[in-house]
Amino acid sequence: MEVLVKYLPSLAFSAGITLLLFLGPAVIGSLLGLLVAVMRTARGVLPRQASRFFILIIQGTPALLLLFIVHYGVATMGVRLTPFLSATIALSLYAAGFLGEIWRGAIEAVPRPQWEAAKSLGFGRMQTLMLLIAPQAIWIALPATVGFLVSLMKVTSLAAIIGVVELTKSGMVIANLSFQPMMVYGLIAVLYFAMCWPMSVLSRHLEKAQHATR
Repeated sequence: MEVLVKYLPSLAFSAGITLLLFLGPAVIGSLLGLLVAVMRTARGVLPRQASRFFILIIQGTPALLLLFIVHYGVATMGVRLTPFLSATIALSLYAAGFLGEIWRGAIEAVPRPQWEAAKSLGFGRMQTLMLLIAPQAIWIALPATVGFLVSLMKVTSLAAIIGVVELTKSGMVIANLSFQPMMVYGLIAVLYFAMCWPMSVLSRHLEKAQHATR
């Protein structure tokens, strides 16, 4: 118990780093994912194929490998990135690949006659997408989006491999210093659970709400 009291401030600080490492990719990945989703549902062949290729690459590449490519691969071209920036970029790309596909599915889940009705009223494609389709697609995509964000929170732990001193990395150091890995890693698991649990509960409530409105 003395070990936990001694190192708890360090773990709490590292948990804050983990939250920052989650929020950055969540926001940037959402913006990129929105762009990918719009491209995937565009009329033009080029944007559809380019976004499809991006999704295939990101979803077919382990998140850890993305971290290595961004941090170590870019360094071979003379560009030095801090571990935190490398992790933010890699996880943002990771989030964009999955969120883009989730939102593409949600957009296409909106009944086609609504597109046709908007067109008959003189709405342009972007007007229809933003004013009519997007509000419905957001509701459809919410449970899956929140579920993915829970996974993204846990994936941030991989950043420890490239030297980001987030919660997992800090726990590894403390476990080596204290010689009490079970106690330290148990506390880390509790902290991760505390950060993920609210989103998991939200996801379940959203799923129930969707079923209730059908």
